Amino acid sequence: MGWCQVTARRELPYLDGATRFGPLDRRPVWSVSCFYVRRGYRERGVSAALLAATIRFAREAGAPALEAYPSRTDPEWYTGLVSTFARAGFREVGGRSADRPVMLRLLRPGRPAATDRRRRPER
Repeated sequence: MGWCQVTARRELPYLDGATRFGPLDRRPVWSVSCFYVRRGYRERGVSAALLAATIRFAREAGAPALEAYPSRTDPEWYTGLVSTFARAGFREVGGRSADRPVMLRLLRPGRPAATDRRRRPER
């Protein structure tokens, strides 16, 4: 139904060549660089669920922060939408295009993702 690419930014050297996505943070951030949701499953919250899982995965792997390059208006870029990232706790930190900002979310070990809605067991 869908997938998301997340990896250490250093593993994606093409980002350094894309001037609008040049490094904005000295930390060894990870990049959420691509989404794909199969037609028929779009607009059902799949991207938000993938992003929540990505946040948990990166946190567990020890990533200090996640960086993303979503579009404000065009989901056809396959990078996700700004609104999805904003709801997941990302903030705009740069970029050279008003429609394609660079967004960042700091990760703290042991804290649940903003989009993680699991209930704690009652005592």
